[in-house]
Amino acid sequence: MTPRPLVLASASPRRRELLQQLGMDFVCHPAEIDETPVPGEQPAAYVRRMAQEKAETVVQRYLPGEQLVLAADTTVVIDDLVLGKPRDLADGMAMLQRLSGRSHTVFTAVCLSSGSKQRCEVVATQVSFVELSPRTCAAYLATGEPWDKAGAYAIQGLGGALVSGIHGSYSNVVGLPLSETWQMLRAFGVATALEGVGD
Repeated sequence: MTPRPLVLASASPRRRELLQQLGMDFVCHPAEIDETPVPGEQPAAYVRRMAQEKAETVVQRYLPGEQLVLAADTTVVIDDLVLGKPRDLADGMAMLQRLSGRSHTVFTAVCLSSGSKQRCEVVATQVSFVELSPRTCAAYLATGEPWDKAGAYAIQGLGGALVSGIHGSYSNVVGLPLSETWQMLRAFGVATALEGVGD
């Protein structure tokens, strides 16, 4: 395997940290696209389309084949309702109260593209919450942590205290499923910290 230039099509500090865990050198080049769902679009299809569009948008900013672009998109789903980032206090409170004492699904799509070659995968994780009182919800929202997070919580932060169980990839809930991302990079011939000398 040989080193390949890599661009992360995201400004998310969580995705940067997760990619750094793989020992990757990369630059960040966020894709600014319209993230409006198509009417009737299923959550898994939505995150896949978003990741693909982010990757393709950033690939087009470089010469063909010059860079590999990694993009991802994460959403929280409960009752067939997609929970994005909370718009305001009332929206955040409604999200947390809906999640309270119940299980929901976190979908993340990962897309790696070189322009001529593209690979995408959608990963789903089941997350269960403890019962939350309105006071607890308000206290958590007051910390400021939930505001740029899908579903109004951060499992890697204080929001982890709200989680009673998880089935599937933890890093997927944070925003980038590491196992699938590593395997995807390997398929493109990209060396990570998990490849030894001579691999």
